[in-house]
Amino acid sequence: MPIYKDFNVEDAASLESSDIVENIKDTVSSGMWENGSGTLTAFYTSSTQSSSNAAYYLDVYGTNPQSDSTAKPQFSVAYGHYNGSGSAGAVGVDGYRASATIYRQLVNTLLGPNEDQFVFANTGGANAGKPDYVYAISIARQQLREKMDPGNWELHLSGSGIPGQYGLTKLIDDSGATTNPTINQGGRVFNVISGSIAGGTTSTYQEADNQPGGGLGLFYPDSGLIILNGPAINATASLSTGVASNTEGGNVGKFFKAIAGEDKFQARREEVITSQHYFCRVPNKQFNFSSNPTFTSGSNGDFTVSTFEKNPKTFITQVGLYNNSNELLAIAKLSKPLLKSYSKEAIIKVKLDF
Repeated sequence: MPIYKDFNVEDAASLESSDIVENIKDTVSSGMWENGSGTLTAFYTSSTQSSSNAAYYLDVYGTNPQSDSTAKPQFSVAYGHYNGSGSAGAVGVDGYRASATIYRQLVNTLLGPNEDQFVFANTGGANAGKPDYVYAISIARQQLREKMDPGNWELHLSGSGIPGQYGLTKLIDDSGATTNPTINQGGRVFNVISGSIAGGTTSTYQEADNQPGGGLGLFYPDSGLIILNGPAINATASLSTGVASNTEGGNVGKFFKAIAGEDKFQARREEVITSQHYFCRVPNKQFNFSSNPTFTSGSNGDFTVSTFEKNPKTFITQVGLYNNSNELLAIAKLSKPLLKSYSKEAIIKVKLDF
């Protein structure tokens, strides 16, 4: 039968030690992709995604959904145009103008009530940072969980690049150079710039305004969204973006190929974990005997091991947490048995995360 010991609980304001410490918050960073991986090196789409949906957004998988029934989308890619160009339909013409719908949805999610267009940091002129079209990456909710980890993602795009203007195939954010990010309806906002999180050089963490060509996008870690400057990415990855009116440009497929062509999307997520700590104290004169029938023998209850006389020994293998009605609520198992005797004391900390 179990042996119970009450916890000594003190008020949070007390100077005395308490056996229970509550509401401890820690920020934990982990790999964002399937199975806790920090890097995706393979990209697949599903053949079952309808042709109409695929025209304006694509779900991207880390394993082939045609052969893996457990495959889940890791992120989605989309193309949006302020006026609906690059998709079928126009004012007075049949069609859904899907790219305009995507653009408005992104604006409504991320921008304030008086803003209707994305503006990117740019040194190329007054209107150069306000393009008509964007490419978007949306992280799947089950992978994002709480938020992306700023400064810990890197996306590779295939393409020739333009020397002297962009000349890049790697995208990161500028959180390493920004101590006071903008905060708006979509949460914190960082700029997307060229560089590598493994580079560790000054140029890696340059501010978007100092980068040739300016900002390449906007990063919203709290929403799990990356909005890329359409013309800049078009040039960088040689996408040949189709922006004709009332014409399907195939832009989502082109963007997906640019991502799949380099086979690397590295990213981590952040979560705030709330913990409760239980300090299970084992004094030297307690928990030295066992109710296991092999511990003693005979009608007199003699120790099975004669050397236990006046010096009994036990091994603690697990700790149970009970409520006031002696109902078992949780069991914590030790990594290895803990030797207990009159000459040994122990404190076993049990941590519960929420």
